[in-house]
Amino acid sequence: MSLRGRLSALFDGSPVPLRAPESVPDVRNRAVWDAVDGELLLAEAAAVLARPAPVLTATAWARTFRDGVRTEYEEAAGDLRERVTLLVLAAVLDQGLPFLDGAIDGLVALAETTTWCWAPHERFAAGRGEVLADPDEPFLDLGAAEVVTLFAWADHVLGPAFDARAPGLRKRLQREADRRVLTPFERVRDWHWLGLHGDAHNWNPWIHHAVLAAALLLEPDRERRLRLVRLVVEGLDHYVAVLPDDGGIDEGVAYWWHGACRLLEALDLLAEATGLDARDLPVLAPLIRFPHRMHLGGAAYVNAGDAPARLPAAQPWHVLHRWGERLGDADVRAHAASRARAGGRLVWPAAGLGRALAGLADPRWRRAVGEEPTGTWFAREEWLPRVQVVVARETAGTPAGLTVAVKAGHNGERHNHLDVGSFWVAVDGVPVVADVGQPTYTAASFGPDRYRAWPLRSEWHNVPEPGAPQQPGSEHGARDVRVELTAAATGLSADLAGAYPEGVVRRWIRTVRLVRDEACVLVEDEGATGLLRYVLAGDVEVGAGSAVVSHGDSPVLRLSWDPLSATPEFEYRELDDPLLRAAWGERLGRLTLVVRAGPVRVRLERVP
Repeated sequence: MSLRGRLSALFDGSPVPLRAPESVPDVRNRAVWDAVDGELLLAEAAAVLARPAPVLTATAWARTFRDGVRTEYEEAAGDLRERVTLLVLAAVLDQGLPFLDGAIDGLVALAETTTWCWAPHERFAAGRGEVLADPDEPFLDLGAAEVVTLFAWADHVLGPAFDARAPGLRKRLQREADRRVLTPFERVRDWHWLGLHGDAHNWNPWIHHAVLAAALLLEPDRERRLRLVRLVVEGLDHYVAVLPDDGGIDEGVAYWWHGACRLLEALDLLAEATGLDARDLPVLAPLIRFPHRMHLGGAAYVNAGDAPARLPAAQPWHVLHRWGERLGDADVRAHAASRARAGGRLVWPAAGLGRALAGLADPRWRRAVGEEPTGTWFAREEWLPRVQVVVARETAGTPAGLTVAVKAGHNGERHNHLDVGSFWVAVDGVPVVADVGQPTYTAASFGPDRYRAWPLRSEWHNVPEPGAPQQPGSEHGARDVRVELTAAATGLSADLAGAYPEGVVRRWIRTVRLVRDEACVLVEDEGATGLLRYVLAGDVEVGAGSAVVSHGDSPVLRLSWDPLSATPEFEYRELDDPLLRAAWGERLGRLTLVVRAGPVRVRLERVP
């Protein structure tokens, strides 16, 4: 049954209670908040209070239209939201007036900005041919969702303090939430992110979760709250309808937190507000397993599409843990607790105020992070047929040794890179044959010039180049995809010819296998002559028939091939993008094998 059907069946004409979430009480409940160790958060809040608040300028916002730079404004806006989040948390934990006043000032500064929308999304301004937003025509996007969620949870948790310290503030927060989010959400029913035509993506649950929080926590009129809740539930159904039954997310693991995780949080809010229980939706059990199924080790994950090679620690791990508890999945719980523990904290303010409050207020989460996690989530192999990704480990239960991941798929995936047939190899959980990952977004990142960015092109992925690079579009994909899932070996084989322009190559069979008893990865390419690319992280020494990758002074991986079948070429690429440098350091290498005669077989193995 759909979420909408569940909500209707739940009440069937009886009054809908629409309760406030009790799991996150307001500042007056000292039994909850005094039990939280807030030393780190209070120190961080004191530090930001000592610094001037970020200033959001029209010039920075307009840079998207002038020179394509979107980060100057969006980073300042994110810094301001994080500042307010920290000060709200500190005001709850410490109840000090400097923290409270700082939070009030930040909220009013956000209320007074012309727009909450991020400039690349502002289709109204673009349609007018202008570089400034019109405050009377707000565009409901992810930026607006982030601010209204902050307003909703700040009002919920500090409302009594606001009434005492700044009478009128709450009315201002409600007015801005109504004008910029709730009214546009009600009036415009063909927003592109609704997914009305079966194309729902992360924007859908991201924005619907924000609208739900604003409706439940800020909207004073009960009947309107109910209308908004019904519209949210109807919208979320569009997203649930397109989720694959294996839990795979073609947007990648980084965007799982913005899409699937927001769905889970919306379901949490709906459960508390209405009693709607959606735990038995069949897609949820595989959905919560997706992050750990993509885990290579440490902070490294299979980063297909727009994702960094190393997932930032600032994720709401408590949401994943809670759903692991709810659905009885020990692997999900262990993964979530382990990653939070590795990051050294319960919550990350950068992930959002509501998320931080929920994590801090949950005693089970506090206990889980405080204890050494038990169990493991590193299965021998994982196969997700809908996104056509396989992950295999040399030894089940540990990232030690070799881990290989291979993807087939197509080049019309959301946040797509031209990477059909690409693969990863990690040694002891550290990527060595690597995916460059997501560069810093610009105004061109989601337009017709998207694939001008070199990290997105097939030339910088671990794929063949049989005379031309891969092409974008869902029609350009793998064919005849087959997997091998046995104790002896795990692998994927596919014909990659369809990923290239028509007529370039008739057939190109790539097979990537992890052979466990030989402790190696074998890559075989059967096609015409061309180039084989391998993006390598580390220092590389290349010979006639082999290449050795080292980390520091330690060799970690050897690639070897028949020198009669291919001639090697090698280059380093210096990295100047801040996101790429954060992931890889100063440079990445690329080994190119010029195919003389196929098939070409490359063996990858650890260096003893």
